[in-house]
Amino acid sequence: MNSTRRFTLISWGVTILLVLGAGAFTVWRMQNPPLATPEIIARRAQSGTPAAATIQTGSNVYLLSLPAMRRGLVLKTTIPERPRSVILEHTVERGDSLFAIAKDFGIKPDSLLWSNFDLLNGSFDSLRPGQELNIPATDGILYKWKKDDTLVKVAGEFKADPQDVIEWIGNDLDLTNPVFKAGDLVMIPGGRREYVDWLPPVAARGRSGTANLGGSACNGGPVGGGGFVWPADNHFLSGNDYTESHRGIDIAAGTGANIYASDSGVVVLAGGVASGYGNVIYIDHGNGYSTVYGHLSQINVSVCQGVSRGQLIGLSGSTGNSTGAHLHFEVRRNGGFNNPWSVLGQ
Repeated sequence: MNSTRRFTLISWGVTILLVLGAGAFTVWRMQNPPLATPEIIARRAQSGTPAAATIQTGSNVYLLSLPAMRRGLVLKTTIPERPRSVILEHTVERGDSLFAIAKDFGIKPDSLLWSNFDLLNGSFDSLRPGQELNIPATDGILYKWKKDDTLVKVAGEFKADPQDVIEWIGNDLDLTNPVFKAGDLVMIPGGRREYVDWLPPVAARGRSGTANLGGSACNGGPVGGGGFVWPADNHFLSGNDYTESHRGIDIAAGTGANIYASDSGVVVLAGGVASGYGNVIYIDHGNGYSTVYGHLSQINVSVCQGVSRGQLIGLSGSTGNSTGAHLHFEVRRNGGFNNPWSVLGQ
């Protein structure tokens, strides 16, 4: 037998022995798993070794290795959000509200109202399907520059800082020589308008009687106890919330839904008004508080009538400036406005 053939046979023999040995060791290890000491388990966790199962025989706990799991490479790239500086447009659809639109674009509802002041006539309830709204890039006012305007005059009118107007990148001004042209839409960052009160407040007069909005006086009547109930069966909103420019809340109430007096008092207005409230009821509670119920489809009470808390006073609707049936509900106190959530709770 020559040396080459002898080497080949020896190599094959060694390979066969190694394979048989590895197989035997594997079988033995499966039958005799290693002890799962706390040190081994901790070391595997620190090194990132795949999790393992354990079995217990008598007082010994054995470690069973599980197949390794590959993790895909995860790239974590932080992309900074760049502030928007351009004016966008939004076409109003049925069921839209200024609050919902403002939330979608990350601005305050008041800013959206103020930036479309002429279109909406300063009222949240003037929203109509098909209207094209200008969406400002930041909170404040989008103002259409007039021929005789000056920066100081406009900034003063809207309680804003003239320097903020000049430096706002979206206005695209030459900082060394800022020039505005008539017809330009200029962003007034931080600007604000005065609230337009479409329904004059009534000062409550307690048990001595209260003036109604027709100018005459009602002869006393029930006085509220200060504990208000929800004026509708639903206790959630379907549109706009309370804000500086929307002094009430829009409670979800379909056409024909029952509307109740939130507290006892005397009705000082019951009928249609031209201010956007549509069919409205105004109740003086005789204790400094009064409440307003707008957009009703039906009114079940009359002026100077006394009502009790929880009494049915009308039905919900969409009269006046409204894009859908709901109850516009206001709480007023001593001629001013209160956030209805402060008396209704959550």
